[in-house]
Amino acid sequence: MMITTKGRNALKIMVDLAAHEGDGYVSLNDIAERQKESLKYLESSAAQLSAAGLVVSARGKSGGYKLSKPAKDYTVAEILLSGEGSLAPVSCLEKSSAPCENAQTCMTLPLFKELDEVIMNFLNSKTLADLLQ
Repeated sequence: MMITTKGRNALKIMVDLAAHEGDGYVSLNDIAERQKESLKYLESSAAQLSAAGLVVSARGKSGGYKLSKPAKDYTVAEILLSGEGSLAPVSCLEKSSAPCENAQTCMTLPLFKELDEVIMNFLNSKTLADLLQ
């Protein structure tokens, strides 16, 4: 499993919004400056976060993004999944993939299932608030 730029940017946006939670709506330009990221890349990630309901957006001069719930109520897993779609270590464990014809005889599948469970348990045990500590 490798977390791509989409997942990392989603997490960066969310951490920045959590750090500025009391400031109301935060512009993506400000986030891009603080995180030293391309505004173009962050726009795509912000759209995915918005579509997933993790952030609320507002247009206009004082618009931007803000968290849709308190930072303590987000898991790192749900944030990364909004950008990645899947965190499965192998494609046959992705929910969107067709059932593997070798699943019944695959000697490595139990290992990858266990790895997937460890990864998800770890990422679900960490909250956005934890990252601010």
